Amino acid sequence: MSEYTAFCPYRVANPVMVQGWRSLTFVHWRFPPESVQRLLPAGLEVEERDGWAWVGLVPFVMEVGLPRVQPLPWASRFNETNVRTYVRDQVGRSGIWFFSLDASRLGAVVVARTTYRLPYFWSSMDVARTGSTIEYHCRRRWPGPRGALSDVTIEIGPPYEPDELTPFEHFLTARWALFSVAGSRRRYALAEHTPWPLHRARAVSVRDHLLRAAGLPATTEAPLVHYSPGVEVRIGRPQREEPQASG
Repeated sequence: MSEYTAFCPYRVANPVMVQGWRSLTFVHWRFPPESVQRLLPAGLEVEERDGWAWVGLVPFVMEVGLPRVQPLPWASRFNETNVRTYVRDQVGRSGIWFFSLDASRLGAVVVARTTYRLPYFWSSMDVARTGSTIEYHCRRRWPGPRGALSDVTIEIGPPYEPDELTPFEHFLTARWALFSVAGSRRRYALAEHTPWPLHRARAVSVRDHLLRAAGLPATTEAPLVHYSPGVEVRIGRPQREEPQASG
């Protein structure tokens, strides 16, 4: 795919999970591609934009359910913060690579680590909104590094009209697949949702240790910020793949 659009290119007909991603903020920084590539597993390559690798800090409120099953609010709603970048595999498929995913529900951490082989961490997290200001607070509990934190305050601006969004905004936000690795095997899973309703936003303050905990270098640049009230997501079953020979 040479350009990126707001629309999912496929359908997840039989989701194993349905999710609501609410009150979500994309906070992105650019990095030299080699500083991100060194952290990726074999078979995945950084997907560059304008000569840079892009890493996102994405805090939000998660709602999880099963198809045709009424969710239990006390068990299925929790806060989450992801650190992610964008990659392609050896056959050209584009997707997300997660450096870390912090969640405030321990059960969700255990399930995601064992089924999708994602690097989830159990954390203490809060999300609070007052008017146009939203605050996200995260403190990592388990596994280490214990105490890694992220405190982000965002000022939400007016919404974008669909024709105002460029392929670059879609590159940063409209992602439909994820990769993970367990041993020598890679997993690939699809996620389908409607186009993001995006708002302009700015970072009032960012104090984050999660990117450094993932092995990324420090950055002094102001981040790019986009806010969304959220989308409904259909998650596909993880597909296990045999390792591909190199060379």
